[in-house]
Amino acid sequence: MGNSEIYLIITAVLAVILAISAALLARSSQKQAKRNDSLMESLENLSLLNDKLRMDRHDYLNHLQVIYGLMELEEYDEMNSYLRKVYKELLKTGKAIKTSKPALNALLAAKMAEAERAKVDLVAEVKSDLKHLSIEDWELCKILSNILDNAMRALEESDREQRSIGVNITETPDRYLFEISNNGPAIPKEMQENIFKKGFSTKKEEGHGMGLAIVADSLYANKGRIKLRSNEEETVFTVEFEKGV
Repeated sequence: MGNSEIYLIITAVLAVILAISAALLARSSQKQAKRNDSLMESLENLSLLNDKLRMDRHDYLNHLQVIYGLMELEEYDEMNSYLRKVYKELLKTGKAIKTSKPALNALLAAKMAEAERAKVDLVAEVKSDLKHLSIEDWELCKILSNILDNAMRALEESDREQRSIGVNITETPDRYLFEISNNGPAIPKEMQENIFKKGFSTKKEEGHGMGLAIVADSLYANKGRIKLRSNEEETVFTVEFEKGV
């Protein structure tokens, strides 16, 4: 083998190495860009939560003045009715900030505000602090945000008088569970196996399919899994992660 042939082989090998390196760098840059976007969204949500807590504090001082006035007037029935409404609103925010994940707390508060504007009743039940959850906060928020957004879109097609989304965060001895339900239209059985696939987005199922491929990819990368059940009464996505050490 002559020197020219050896030179060509070396050049070809170097070209392949450079191409692989460029591809890996591009993938890393893309992943970092997505992470930065998620982090910026989390920061915005934290800012919104902080603003909401400040406004709530101001509102509750006003509520106390109203309640005191009703008590002074001995309008006890009206006072009880007023207190129930205030307590319901307080409960919503309180349940959304029970985890050890500030970004998740902020996400839930932001989605509650969004749901309220859309006249959707979003109720969160948090029964775990998620202390040993190993997935990064920004990845978790990306997963849950996409599922919640799809629930909101599904309810846009609903003609129910009472439109609702439920978020139930619990744990078992070995795993964490995130259950997100909505009472929008049922997902047909023939569609359920495809909604997590890339490129699946018929007009009819757009409300359920958008973003779910991202969810599937993130879960696969973080050793999580997702289950789906859907009928005329409700659609429920259950996300599971094994507990970290």
